[in-house]
Amino acid sequence: MKRRTWILSALGATSALIVGWGVMPARSRLGTKTLMLPKEGDVALNGWIKIAADGTVVLAMPRSEMGQGIHTALSMLVAEELDVPLSAMRLEQAGSDAIYGNVAMLVASLPFHPTEKEDEHKATKVKVGEWVLGKLARELGVNATGGSSSVADAWEPLRLAAATARGSLLGAASLQWKLPVDELTVKDGVVSHASGKSASYSAFAKFAAATPPGEVKFKPRADWKLIGTNSPRTDIPSKVDGSAQFGMDVRLPDMVFASIRMCPMLGGGTGVIQSNAALAMPGVERLVLLPPYAGSTAGFAVVGKTSWHAKQGAAAVDATWQQRPLGGLDSADIQAKLLATVNDSVQAGFAFYSRGDAQAELLAAASEVGKAAGKKTIESTYTAPYLAHATMEPMNCTAQVKAGKVTIWVPTQVPQFARMVAAKVAGVATEDVTIHVTLLGGGFGRRLESDFVAQAVRVAMDCGGRPVQLVWPREEDMTHDFYRPMHAAKLSAVMDDKGGVSALHIKSAGDAISPRVMARVGFAAPIDTPDKTTNEGLFDLPYGVPNQHMAHMATRMDVPVGFWRSVGHSHNAFFSESFMDELAVNAKQDPVEFRRQLLKDAPRYLAVLDLAASKANWGSNLTAGRARGVALHESFGSIVAQVAEVSTENGKPRVHRVVCAVDCGTVVNPDTVKQQMQSSVVFALSAALYGKIDIQEGVVQQSNFPSYPMVKMAQSPVVDVYIVPSQRAPAGVGEPGVPPLAPAVANALFALTQKRPRSLPLL
Repeated sequence: MKRRTWILSALGATSALIVGWGVMPARSRLGTKTLMLPKEGDVALNGWIKIAADGTVVLAMPRSEMGQGIHTALSMLVAEELDVPLSAMRLEQAGSDAIYGNVAMLVASLPFHPTEKEDEHKATKVKVGEWVLGKLARELGVNATGGSSSVADAWEPLRLAAATARGSLLGAASLQWKLPVDELTVKDGVVSHASGKSASYSAFAKFAAATPPGEVKFKPRADWKLIGTNSPRTDIPSKVDGSAQFGMDVRLPDMVFASIRMCPMLGGGTGVIQSNAALAMPGVERLVLLPPYAGSTAGFAVVGKTSWHAKQGAAAVDATWQQRPLGGLDSADIQAKLLATVNDSVQAGFAFYSRGDAQAELLAAASEVGKAAGKKTIESTYTAPYLAHATMEPMNCTAQVKAGKVTIWVPTQVPQFARMVAAKVAGVATEDVTIHVTLLGGGFGRRLESDFVAQAVRVAMDCGGRPVQLVWPREEDMTHDFYRPMHAAKLSAVMDDKGGVSALHIKSAGDAISPRVMARVGFAAPIDTPDKTTNEGLFDLPYGVPNQHMAHMATRMDVPVGFWRSVGHSHNAFFSESFMDELAVNAKQDPVEFRRQLLKDAPRYLAVLDLAASKANWGSNLTAGRARGVALHESFGSIVAQVAEVSTENGKPRVHRVVCAVDCGTVVNPDTVKQQMQSSVVFALSAALYGKIDIQEGVVQQSNFPSYPMVKMAQSPVVDVYIVPSQRAPAGVGEPGVPPLAPAVANALFALTQKRPRSLPLL
């Protein structure tokens, strides 16, 4: 590290070392003036780390815990570099300074992807890319949890913050003891010397705050004691004993409760609201009209003394609703439009990736010369439906508006966006909004939105300074989601008589997510830019096909759409990996061996595929009535291969076992990786078998779990997870296990029935 990357500053009576994230390997950190707020007995060493009087290490936690184990993983990074036990770590919610921004997620969210044919779109890409990155980074820092990016983003800055703090603490001990720093050792937060001197970090913290760290080095991998080990999740004890606080657990003095009803027609509005009967009910206090906020649908909320009073009051309101001016939306009509789009030869779409000339190869294969040479064209069309997030904890937020200040308690993946929305609704400065991030009872991308925050603040404005907790009934949650977009894709390939693939042409169609999300938080780009989430998992296939063309037609079907676990990969993997299986069948080759031939120049992918096939005993005999299917996919920097073992019961698929191999780079906590892969399989299996949102006359037909079912425990397969050892930087874990599941199951069903599923869900 260079001297100029460190800045000494003072805050009050405590001098502190501020980590000024200068140019760091692979990233730049914004902001150089952040210091953790001091509390009695605590000493801040930099913007991330404090030392408490009892020796506890306090970490500023900028990421939301929604079951993915991130609070444990990030604590492990700091504990490793500081040589303290994980039990010595304590968390405090990070502030909104830009150094806490999720740079990895920001870069991954840029709405374009460079291609080999970049010249034609370069000016637009650079202009819009710089605008989005610059505006968000400059104004927000983007403190967000999503995109399977938390560990990847924290890997360098958190270890650097801890290594810097360690250097300052050892430097302070060296000065106080008048001993060479090289002769000092640390174990479990205790600094020792061969002479017998020893003291905990807390003894040196105040002096360390003004002591330069000297040369800062990361701990060598060979010396790691914590990273790479199975460490118990730090959030489990509180969840077991009930002390963990989720959004719906918030209880405050004089708090009231609110329940919501929104126009059942997407894009519709309110008509006549008759509330006299509801307001006459015991325990019901008021009705608050709610115009559309942050993408929400118009409606109203009823406030009551308890959540039961509020919900009963809302149900008693006699409301009429207005259809949207353009008429009711219909998912069957939308699917027909998408299929027409991908089959329209005039509309080319935006080419996210192109090499060689796939179109020319397709034309040549269709000619008499091509046919005589043994070439043939394989074409298939696939579709995937709208999907809801269906988190176990419905949308909720507790808000208080009092004396020109706003306080919110909310399970959110985007604290800064939530503050911005709350400030806008209340008409106050963002600095006048205090946010408390609770645990999240599931996120999956739904809590990247802040519509429910806006509604809670609006209701609180009518409650005379009392805090109000707004909770969406499950029916409102299911019917007013920001859904995974419906997509369709037409895939074409040219094969020779030996099973070789010379061209791959894919055209997909569906709504873009990123422009809609950015518009909802007030950061709409000057133009709708190409959104790579629409085509991810298609433009970056690993297979060695010489001629490729991957394009997307962005549509606007007016159904509210948002990020859903693994985003575009969730359906594009189904398209591409099912089609690869089709090609293997046409080549009369084993599906694993067929892929192996196309992965000769992709050793990482090949290693993951081979590991999954080996552990699943691919090629061995199975019990009668069962078959295996395979799929391989990369998302969020991680490569996952899955082999599904499937049978049919009463004509319906039954998945017995899934073998999952993953290369996610350096693993911080292996147990968490395995848990996330298992979670992804069950989550994805629910979507693959049952997941579907139907819309008729603008009304979502699925309203609760009976009509939008999940895989039950008795239906859950055995999931065996194998991790490829790696020394690469960590990559994503929370989402990459989702995409391969649907195609692996679909491919197994084909092997079993000789019928090719080309639409989801599979039931």
